[in-house]
Parts: sequence; C-alpha cells; structure tokens
Amino acid sequence: MIMKGQKINDRYQIIKTIGEGGMANVYLAYDTILDRNVAVKVLRGDLATDEKFVRRFQREALSASSLSHPNIVEVYDVGEDNGSYYIVMEYIEGKHLKQLLKKRGNLTLTEVVDIMLQVTDGMSAAHDSYIIHRDIKPQNIMILENGLIKITDFGIAMALNSTQLTQTNSVMGSVHYLPPEQASGKGATIQSDVYSMGILMYELLTGTLPFRGDNAVEIALKHIKEPFPSIKEKLPNIPQSIENIIMKATAKNVKNRYADAKEMHDDLKTALLDSRINEPKYVFKYPEDEGDGAKKKVETPPASKSKEKVVEKPKKKDAKKEEAKDDVEIKATKITEKDLKKKENKLLIILAAIFTGLVVIVTTLVFLIPKITEVKEVTIPDVTNMSIVDAEKEIEKYGLIVASENREEASSEIAEGNVTKTSPLAGQTVKEGTEVTLFVSTGENGYVVEEDLVGQNYLEVKGVLEKMYNLYVIVKRVEDDGNHNADEILSTEPAAGERLTEGDTITLYIPDMSTTYPDFTDGSYSLSEIEAWCEKYGVTLLPVYNQTDEYPAGTIYDQSQEAGSNVMNGQTLRLYISEEVAVEEGTDADVDVGMDDSLVTDDGV
Repeated sequence: MIMKGQKINDRYQIIKTIGEGGMANVYLAYDTILDRNVAVKVLRGDLATDEKFVRRFQREALSASSLSHPNIVEVYDVGEDNGSYYIVMEYIEGKHLKQLLKKRGNLTLTEVVDIMLQVTDGMSAAHDSYIIHRDIKPQNIMILENGLIKITDFGIAMALNSTQLTQTNSVMGSVHYLPPEQASGKGATIQSDVYSMGILMYELLTGTLPFRGDNAVEIALKHIKEPFPSIKEKLPNIPQSIENIIMKATAKNVKNRYADAKEMHDDLKTALLDSRINEPKYVFKYPEDEGDGAKKKVETPPASKSKEKVVEKPKKKDAKKEEAKDDVEIKATKITEKDLKKKENKLLIILAAIFTGLVVIVTTLVFLIPKITEVKEVTIPDVTNMSIVDAEKEIEKYGLIVASENREEASSEIAEGNVTKTSPLAGQTVKEGTEVTLFVSTGENGYVVEEDLVGQNYLEVKGVLEKMYNLYVIVKRVEDDGNHNADEILSTEPAAGERLTEGDTITLYIPDMSTTYPDFTDGSYSLSEIEAWCEKYGVTLLPVYNQTDEYPAGTIYDQSQEAGSNVMNGQTLRLYISEEVAVEEGTDADVDVGMDDSLVTDDGV
C-alpha cells in the first residue's frame, strides 16, 4: 500500500486512496509538473512479481492509451517505479451508475437513452480501434454532475490484432453481464460488449438484473439457456422501439445481435421518435439456440473382432496316433466352446438385468420426481382499485407472496392509497410462491415532499422533481453555520409531508458558501489551523514542500488559491512551504561559493 504524501516517479504525489480492486489500487494524486489532480492505478504488490499479471496490466495501459474520446477516461502516462507498475489517468469527480441506481432505484427513459447514447458512442471509438472492453457494467460507467458519461477501467480490454492472447481470452467479466458465448467458454468479440450494454440498459430502466442465481455458475447457465425477460413485463408502457433495442442487443445468437456499438448507437438516436414508439416487435431472423444445443457426433469404436483360431495341420508322423490325438482335441474343443457359450449367456442375462434396472431408475427420475416436486401454477389475480389490505389478502389466497415494499405511481383514475397494478401483471401465469409487488396510487400526478430531501445534493433532487413530477424548483442560498456542504439541502418550502401537483413550486434552501480565502502567507496561521479551516469548508489541502534558502524552514510563502477569492466546496488548496536546503557532507561549501578567507574568524564563523 502506498502512503499519503509519497511520490511516484518523483512526480505524482499521493493524496488519498480512492479505490481498491482485485488487480490494482487507485489513488488520487497531484501531478507536480502539470499542476493537476490525476488518478493513479498501481498494480498490487503481491501481483507485481507475477509476469502474467504484469503483462495484463501493461496491455490494459497500451489498449486504453490509444483511445481518445470524450466518453472514455483518458490515460496520461504509463510506467514503473521501484518495482511498482502504474498508469496515470484522468481524475473524474463523479459517481458510478451503480451508486446512482442504489439511490434512485431506476432511471427515467430519457435519462437512460441519453446515457446509452454516450456509452455506445464511446464504445464505438473502442471498437473502431479493435479494442473490446469485456467488463461493461454500471460500476465502470461514471457520471459527472453535468451529465457527461465516462467509461472507465479497460482492465481486461484486449486488442483484436494482439498477438499476445493469453488466459485473458477466457471468461473473465462480471457474471451478471456475461454474454452467452463467453459463458460457454468461447472468446470475447465486439458483439460481447454489445450484449453487456443491452443488460446495462435493461438494469438502468428497471433497477433489476435480468438473471439472478445462488452462484456464478447458475447465473452463467441462465445467460446460455433461459430466454431474456421482456422489459414490458416490468414496464408495460415502455415504447416498443426500446424493447426492440434491448432484444437485439441481448440476443443469444450473435447473428441476431447488433454488429457493433455503432449500429446500436444509430438505432438509439431515433428510438424516441413518434414514428418508432409503436413499431412492430423485433423478430429474430436466426434461431436463438443455433449452435448451442447441437449434439456433437460421438464416434462409436468398432466392435472388437473375436480372435480366429488358427489350426495348424499336424505333421504326418503316425496316422493312427494323430487321428486318436485329433479325436481327443476335437472333444476337448467342443466341451470348451460349450462352457464358454454358457458363461456368455449368463453374462448377457446379468448385463440385461442391470440395463433394465438403470432404465427403470432413469425413467423414475425423469418422469416421477418432477411430478412429485412440481410447483403448482397460478394466475395473478386482478386487485386493481382495492385497498392495500384487501389486495394482500386476495393475492395470498392464491399461494403468492406480497413484496415487503410497495411501489408508488400517480393515477388520475385510481383513488389515492388504492392499488393501481401489480408486478407481475394481473392475468399472468406464475409458480406458487412467486413474489408480487403492489403499485399504489399517489393520486393525480402528485408528489409528497419527502423528509429525507434534507441533506441530499440539491442538483440531483432538482433534476428528479423537474423531470418526474413537472414541478417548478427554486434554489435559494441562506446563511449557514459552515458545517454543511455547498450543495446540501438545508430545508424545503413547503416542508416535508406537503402534497404538490404538477406545475407547483418548491424551494430548496442551500448554504451560502460565499466565504473567501484568507492570506495564509502572513504568518498568522499554523498548518494545523489551516487543516481545520479546509476541513470546515470542504477544501482539499495539499502541502507542497520545496527546498529554498529564501525563507526560513517551515514558512508558508505561497498559496494556489488567491487570498480574497471565493471558496467552493471540493476545491484543492496547495500551500508552498519552504524546507532547509540540504548540504552534502564532505563538500567544501566555502570554497565552492568563493568565500573570502579574511571573513573567517578564529572560531570558524
């Protein structure tokens, strides 16, 4: 583990750890030459001595450094320092999509289309360079506050024209996003990324993954064998064009799939046009199980031929003796053949009995056990407009389980508090014990101000309230005690519990952070006092020590943020602090600087 303040290659000063992975650790660092913050990925110490991992790590750097696109994290530098292999990348201040999903559950259709347009555009650039990402998932997609998407971690990317195909050309990606061809043990292709992008799109819209299981093998088998779930079962009002895009991206047969990210990007650009909303459902041109379930021809080894007895004619020595000898041999032969036939018959009877027993056992397993263990199928009842209590009772009568949490949605037809629909939908046939989620009406496109808005980021809340509830949001800054972030909501008007309808106004109050930077070079602040000040206002402090004889050691002689300028949460403040100039032992410093001997006193001063 690299420590805070340590320099890599005498250039990148470590500020803090921002991530740890199976292959490498990621640090926030300051580039002392180009005066900017960067992300440094360093190969883990226990892997740095493994030649295979080092090659993979270097291949990642070479693949990623050849890409230049607004939606792909830029790679600045690659190197090795005292046995530590590192990659220097663009530092992104944002959150990944998995964090966003955990906070919001799922995203709106327009948000998802915008995100996927950026993801497919970035991946088009990678595919044009014959580079496969191989690990597309929400954790590897960053989103900035302005909505810009950045694809990160080409950690297992592979150039198609590379001659160094090692074990990285096997199944490696996250199993929930794993294409069927990789789950079957085949190598990844450009279309493998397309499949993962289709699952990403499904998850962003629904907030769930298409396949779940108790272990990785079970999930991988579902990718190979089970049909991809229809998104319309979860979101009935989704445009057919969107379902078609997901179907085509996640086709099990690569012949039915988009050829590359560019083709998927072009389809997404027109997906929300009125002419495509109700387009015909996509029909696969080729069978989805083509090539997967085909039986391999097993050559049966030729039956072994019985050894033919070679009878040599006896030499004619004594005719009578030979005839007598032949008679004895013939009788002996007949007896032996008879015994052998009896033994063969017994063996055949035993084998036949064993085979019959196996057939009975297999038949029992195939037909009887499924009948015994078969789960009864039931139809989801229609509980529309029922109260929650009545709906739960009705659903449980059918042997179904009601989900512990209900979902809310606006409705002008269903009374507030009553059930609008279920998931799965009424009329669908499911197994007994299936979990059913109730959707409860909140009234006519209304919104109840939530208590937990206080403390959240006002930019995220503003976006949700405007897009999902069509509210008019006003943001006002008020005086604060300095203990909150600049983007944190302090209170709302109306307060929590109030109901708003479309077009209503809600005001979000956030801290007024119009604080200015003091002059830290005037000698009135200690370093500990400056640290406390920076922590209070959300500023990252970065001391930079330089050897100089212009100032006494420990003097703060310059600062990167000008005194009197406004403080913004998340800024970096670099303080330039003097260090004593080191003089090497054994050097004649007096002679080097041309000191006048007449100035030297008896005591050497």
